[in-house]
Amino acid sequence: MKYPCLLLAFFLSFGTTSSFAQKSKLSGKAKLQAQLESHRWTSPLPEARAKALPQNVRHATFRSPSMEVDVGYYVLLPDGYDLPKNKKKKYPVVYHLHGGRPGAESKSVSLAWFVLKAMRAGKIQPTLYVFPNGGPMSWYNFPQAENGLGEDVFVKELIPSIDATYRTFGTRAKRGIQGFSQGGRGTTRIMFKYPELFGSTAPGGSGYEPEEKIRDNEGAESGAIKFAPGYDAWSLAKVYAKRKDAPPIKPMLWVGTKGFNYEYNLKYMKYLDKLGIPYENLIVPEAPHSAKIIYEKKGLDLMQFHDRNFGF
Repeated sequence: MKYPCLLLAFFLSFGTTSSFAQKSKLSGKAKLQAQLESHRWTSPLPEARAKALPQNVRHATFRSPSMEVDVGYYVLLPDGYDLPKNKKKKYPVVYHLHGGRPGAESKSVSLAWFVLKAMRAGKIQPTLYVFPNGGPMSWYNFPQAENGLGEDVFVKELIPSIDATYRTFGTRAKRGIQGFSQGGRGTTRIMFKYPELFGSTAPGGSGYEPEEKIRDNEGAESGAIKFAPGYDAWSLAKVYAKRKDAPPIKPMLWVGTKGFNYEYNLKYMKYLDKLGIPYENLIVPEAPHSAKIIYEKKGLDLMQFHDRNFGF
């Protein structure tokens, strides 16, 4: 009689496993749908929290020509930007891409304090720092979602709008990009896809493990999330390395040794070595997966990296 019992247990177990897999798949789709529905292209901080930002930080919007919706961002303006004596002065600009999903320009904007402190101490040159909204999938083009082309909105719409609205140089030589976590992933993909746009690049705390998974699974990050094949940090680096006409870039990869993806950042550095792509690294001892803590410990090194690339 024990064999029928074993068979029954097997089929019950199989049914439970199958049911669990179906529920997991459904929960993944439900989670994705909730994420997409929660995204807003304009998402400023609540007034009480916004008061904690430096007065030099402003929230603004521009009208997206492709989506016909307003897109929000924060911008840190250097001291004296609005003074009449500086009305013809131009400034370099750094774009900081936030982490997490979905996108929101309010994420990471508190880093502006570190930048402003460094400028006021004369440790870096006056520079605009822009904190954009990454879209529903944070810096990915995800056409499955309504208004889901986060990369295109950033590269093709926000950057031209910033150059038209503020006194930036509007040149590759004076334009930088950095980001952390999801923003590090986005920075890596974008810097290799559009090397002609950025003279200074610095992806931080990047999730190179899921990027590798996307590469190895024909664009699939999970059962619910699928991007175009080749749309990942590993594949785009390889494509860049083969381009004979590509403008040279030498990114700084920054990561804390206590970050959960520290080892994969080291693995990605070895991959860049293999491809012959030069880089610098900023490895911060004992720092967890936190842009704020890394900035507290070594943020000046990162800011001065951009300064050097801008020719200061």
